Amino acid sequence: MVHSKNTPTAALDSGVYLERFSHLERTTRQPEWLLPLRQAGLSRFGEIGWPTLKHEDWRFTNVAPITRLPFQPVFESRHGVTPADLQQLAFARQPGTRLVFVNGHYHAELSSPGRLPAGVEAGSLAAAIANHSASLETHLGKYVADADNGFAALNQAFFLDGGFIHVPADTVVPEPIQLLYLCTTRESGATIHPRNLIIAGANSRVTILESYVALGGTGYFTNAVTELFAAEKAQVEFVKFQDEATDAYHIAAFHGEFGRASQVNLHSFALGGQLSRNDIRTKLAGPGLECVLNGLYLTRHEQLADHHMVVEHAQPNCASHEYFNGILDDRSRGVFHGRILVQPPAQKTDAKQTNKNLLLSDDASANTKPQLEIYADDVKCTHGATVGQLSEKSIFYLRTRGIGLETARRMLIHAFAGEIIERIKHETAREELDKIVWDRLEENPRLAEK
Repeated sequence: MVHSKNTPTAALDSGVYLERFSHLERTTRQPEWLLPLRQAGLSRFGEIGWPTLKHEDWRFTNVAPITRLPFQPVFESRHGVTPADLQQLAFARQPGTRLVFVNGHYHAELSSPGRLPAGVEAGSLAAAIANHSASLETHLGKYVADADNGFAALNQAFFLDGGFIHVPADTVVPEPIQLLYLCTTRESGATIHPRNLIIAGANSRVTILESYVALGGTGYFTNAVTELFAAEKAQVEFVKFQDEATDAYHIAAFHGEFGRASQVNLHSFALGGQLSRNDIRTKLAGPGLECVLNGLYLTRHEQLADHHMVVEHAQPNCASHEYFNGILDDRSRGVFHGRILVQPPAQKTDAKQTNKNLLLSDDASANTKPQLEIYADDVKCTHGATVGQLSEKSIFYLRTRGIGLETARRMLIHAFAGEIIERIKHETAREELDKIVWDRLEENPRLAEK
């Protein structure tokens, strides 16, 4: 029986997880090596269960509403999505390959294969497993193996599909590869477990755009896991855009391991969902590499957006930079917990961490905890955090230059978001996200309030 001392007994001892897992075993074809991986995920979930407010890493994020949902993994996808429906979504006009998943399942008729360089694989993870791709057994589950919460373990047990991208060594992918996740289900507790595996070979270069959006879906739960391996001198830019339904839940884990002299830029934009959380774990496993973690969260009403990350410096001469800004309104909340871990071999580390929160309402709140854990003595590490409202001095400065109060407020708020957006290197993706964020901010009647 699956159970845990850390979770409500009724939630885990009902047998529903074992029942759903047995159904998955009976109905899903999979190679011999995959079943033990799934079983290990289910066992791990039984050991640690759901996180609670008693866990230090979750004390500001109450996931009880998720644990009370009826657990309904979406084993089959029925939908009425048409190619025309996709035209309204983010990155719809971006060139390149687009992989479309509806309720967690890949749909070739909605996807665009694009023209990829020789040797590049970009497609359904389920198809890659069925075709016995040699890269899978080596990498799948390796980077998320030390996950310390039940969500990632549950994904490992129940994932059915997701994106699989393999860029061979010395290969440049000139156009972005999109992973588009749509939800249309209206079943309360419908649970979707996307699983992405991305492998960037030595000296390769690729841009990946990942989106989670709803097309009429309500009351569902997305529980995603992405694993990324960037080999020596690889260059990867990964942009995640989350705009789930307003009553949906979104929990995601991103686990990456990066090799010598690689450059990896990760961007997170959290706009939707009633509750969203991004757990980011990166291991700087080779010397001389650079990693940028960059994010923006916009919340309104009763939304909660949480970013929790650990950047592990395991080798010398590496640089990591974290920049996360939040714009919070009404009674919404933002949570940020960033931990820079510098291991003893990681001399000459250069690590910076910044979290800034702009409150548009007296009822909005932010909890922030930047953290340094250093076991090397020749390092340069800094961190900082701010929570507050618009600077009266900045507004006054603009007004002395002949700018009206309403325009001054708009300029400052858009500039606050623009700090994050401008770090995206891919030009057309940057421009599109800038427009999306601009429009979302302009929809807010409080934007120009005195």
